[in-house]
Amino acid sequence: MKIVAPEIIFKDRWRTLFVVAISQLMVVLDSSIVNIAIPSAKADLGITDANQQWVITAYTLAFGSLLLLGGRIGDFVGRKKVFIIGLVGFAAASALGGIASTQGLLFASRALQGVFGALLAPAALSIISVTFTIPSERAKAFGVVGAISGGGAAIGLILGGTLTEYFSWRWCLGVNTPIAIVAGILAAKFVHESHAEGDRSYDIPGVITATAGLFALTYGFNNAATHGWSNSGTIAFLVSALLLLTIFVLIERKVKNPLMPLRVVSERNRGGSYLGSLVVGAGLFSMFLFLGLYLQVILGYSPLKSGFAFLPFTAGIIVFAGIASQLLPKFGPKPLMVPGLLAAAAGLLLLTRITPETSYVTHVLPSLLIMSSGMALVFIPLTSTSLHAVSNHDTGVASAMVNTSQQIGGSLGTALLNTISATAATNFAAANTSLGQMVQPFALTHGFTTAFKFSAALLAIGAVVLYLFINVGKESLVETEGVIAH
Repeated sequence: MKIVAPEIIFKDRWRTLFVVAISQLMVVLDSSIVNIAIPSAKADLGITDANQQWVITAYTLAFGSLLLLGGRIGDFVGRKKVFIIGLVGFAAASALGGIASTQGLLFASRALQGVFGALLAPAALSIISVTFTIPSERAKAFGVVGAISGGGAAIGLILGGTLTEYFSWRWCLGVNTPIAIVAGILAAKFVHESHAEGDRSYDIPGVITATAGLFALTYGFNNAATHGWSNSGTIAFLVSALLLLTIFVLIERKVKNPLMPLRVVSERNRGGSYLGSLVVGAGLFSMFLFLGLYLQVILGYSPLKSGFAFLPFTAGIIVFAGIASQLLPKFGPKPLMVPGLLAAAAGLLLLTRITPETSYVTHVLPSLLIMSSGMALVFIPLTSTSLHAVSNHDTGVASAMVNTSQQIGGSLGTALLNTISATAATNFAAANTSLGQMVQPFALTHGFTTAFKFSAALLAIGAVVLYLFINVGKESLVETEGVIAH
């Protein structure tokens, strides 16, 4: 047996983190960078207003519906192997999107990105979980991942604006290709392989019902955002999702080797983390969506300037993620997450003061700094508790649940808060016709601030959920049952 020197193993751990961080940043960036490219892509490829949503929806549908399966494939086939396959596939799909000559090819490439992203994202978290077993090191590793998850979307807006304004919208997709190739080469060299132990047979009925159910749920929420909750398509997909996911749970209770072992979500800390992640995803999404609209539509910012306006949020996440990673092993997760969510909720409430006549420095910047400091205290511990005491056999699927809950939460938040904002804006305009031509910007801003209030309430609910469910202390952050493969 080959003996590996401890100092080499130590170096490889941090090299592994570097590789995973690159891939995580690429996936997170992709969620926002393409938003900036849509207007230019529409003009170039002749995409209609009715079809423009598919630039986003094609990705989210594939990604959200296949995450659980992607996590299980990583467990069984090998997390390093699936991680590299995900990177190579993501690179190829991005290149295809960058050279797309028709809207159909662009939509197909975005769906392929979602497929390979569903392999990549769970494998990345699983690799971190089985690689870092020392509490202080694991906290730092999750701190890096948390900082990327929290700040990557804002970086995507800046990068997307820069590429679109000075080069071409196609680079918003094509930029992923060289990044993914470099990450794949580094992963082949530095990442250690790990597998689930025991039975590796696939739960085919579970795969079918979970994938179809998550697809229907994600599509239903997306449809609600564009066509309303009373739309027959929205209702049909949400009812189908409920039936399929109910059947999925019944199957998981009976089969020998389930796709999603109920033991993964029934443990109170992990289950509470997934629920908290869903609520936080739904609440926080409005900050990027509606504040971005406020900056561009009401204040007249360019896409690039709007992206830079979010930079303090990214900087705050990075700074406070470092602080959170130091505090987590000393105090445990709950003392960080609950105050962090309450602080983020307070920051969102501060945003309700904005009007078409207020300035960025006085009314937006303070809120961004407060929210970023609070959310940094949430992201890192939440990732840790999501994988608390999970067995090596279930690491991939538990990691997938982190991403699935965030994805579903984001889709729910889009649909719910979009409806709330639009309704509030319409009612305001009808009641304030005396404002004349100024009624439109004031009505839109009122819609945004109403959405911020509901978002703050969702974050407060998330704080209550985490307070009630999370009962692990700092002593429980030592390690999972998984160990690094040498």
